[in-house]
Amino acid sequence: MDPDAARHARDSLDLVFHMSNILDTGLDRHTLSVLIALCEMGFSPEALAAVVKELRRETPASSSAQETAPSAP
Repeated sequence: MDPDAARHARDSLDLVFHMSNILDTGLDRHTLSVLIALCEMGFSPEALAAVVKELRRETPASSSAQETAPSAP
């Protein structure tokens, strides 16, 4: 990737990350970068949003299950 394209990509990611923070999405730069790349590959943004929502629903359940699980001696 040439330097101008790399700078443009970095600036675009910075803008998306800033918007993400304003909207309080909780998505980090890496996750946003992956989502952008998947959109550029042709994945549906709506489908990706549904996946993110589903993963968020599952995460609290799995973390609370880990907290209540007895620890090994």
